[in-house]
Amino acid sequence: MLPSTYVAVILLAFLSGATTLIGVLLALWFKKSVKAIVIGIGFSAGIMLAISFFELVPEAVFATGKVSAVFALILGFVFLLIMHLLVPHMHFIEEKGKKAKLVRIGLLVAFGMILHDFPEGFAMANSYVYSPALGIFVALAIAIHNIPEEFAISIPLVLVKKKWFLFKLATLSALAEPFGAIVGLLLVSVAPALNPAFMAFAAGAMIFVSIDELFPLAKEYKKPELFLVGIAISLVVYFGLSLIPGL
Repeated sequence: MLPSTYVAVILLAFLSGATTLIGVLLALWFKKSVKAIVIGIGFSAGIMLAISFFELVPEAVFATGKVSAVFALILGFVFLLIMHLLVPHMHFIEEKGKKAKLVRIGLLVAFGMILHDFPEGFAMANSYVYSPALGIFVALAIAIHNIPEEFAISIPLVLVKKKWFLFKLATLSALAEPFGAIVGLLLVSVAPALNPAFMAFAAGAMIFVSIDELFPLAKEYKKPELFLVGIAISLVVYFGLSLIPGL
């Protein structure tokens, strides 16, 4: 693998991760807008599922076959499920109303953020190695997805007025993507033939995130129609990105 590939992937991962800070700033500005929160959650879930089912999985099936791709997809889903069971962390919907235990909660949420953002960097790296155009497309979609997602999960800490603590967690979350990208690059360099399977694996992990974190978070606000609006907007953005020449 060329050194320029490593540089490009890590740069894309850092740029994509940096958009999490934009989401935090939006949370500070629109902290009382339930409509914006739920639409943002729907957008995040939709764009993540679109990347998985319309980009990563089809490319993996094309390159390695249906059986191998589906197996890797399931493996990625199960792997993240096991990590969520083994690694102490807290779901975003569970942190509300516990101001007295904010420090402990923040540390648990930090673990959750790493488990959440790591697969995105991993997917970005493997996509770029498979096809630079695909990698850039995935990076753009993830970067856009990070903004409403980080906005939605930042609201609880904004409401308890721990802004500096929130920025620290957001920075940690942003660094998880480059870390995932580095791991993806290392695995591909060791076993390049498995790159398509790694893409399907990453898709499985991101699907798990959508089901385990984002869907329950949206359910907490009891606005399913707004959640669907967010998904619809995400699909429009996704297909809009796919029309850009070269992607």
